[in-house]
Amino acid sequence: MLEELALPYEIQHYQRHPATNLAPPELLQVHPLGKSPVITDGDATVAETGAVIEYLVERTGGRLRPAPGTPEHRRYTYWLHFAEGTAMSPLLMTLILRRIRKSGPFFVRPIARRIADTVLDAFVLPNIKRQLGFMESELQSRPWFAGDEFSAADVQMSFPIEVAVIRGGLDATYPRLTDWLARIHARPTYQAALKRGGPYSILR
Repeated sequence: MLEELALPYEIQHYQRHPATNLAPPELLQVHPLGKSPVITDGDATVAETGAVIEYLVERTGGRLRPAPGTPEHRRYTYWLHFAEGTAMSPLLMTLILRRIRKSGPFFVRPIARRIADTVLDAFVLPNIKRQLGFMESELQSRPWFAGDEFSAADVQMSFPIEVAVIRGGLDATYPRLTDWLARIHARPTYQAALKRGGPYSILR
């Protein structure tokens, strides 16, 4: 988002605690919950991805946001909140449940696997499949989530769709989503962000 808006920035990396996987003390000093991503802009500290994106859009006078009162703006608002409010929840559950399958003493693991697999098969994976089908259909009549123009909603949607490739079953059977993600990855701003921040991997 910062590259798209051509804003100057510096990146500070924080490493999670190796045993607990929680935020380190240094990040807790920036935000009391140790949330990331988080930005500091003068006296303002903003956490939560959606809030950060909205802050940056406002800071640059509404760039990458469709005009208010238009169908594109309504879709923009919807997808801006859909990303974390709907899309990420079952994707996060897949990570947790698949870790539960491998955790605990060896004599407990068969039970843990059975419970995790039941929840995955009965609820989580069908929900993800339904969401992917919905997103695929939404891109049938337009190239970007809000409309004909790339917007901050596409920036917000990029991460859950990347996660869906890793642990949500997103593959070539969803050609519009696959094409959309390829166009995101091809953007010079995306490439510049990776160069500045370094490659990252999504937890499986």
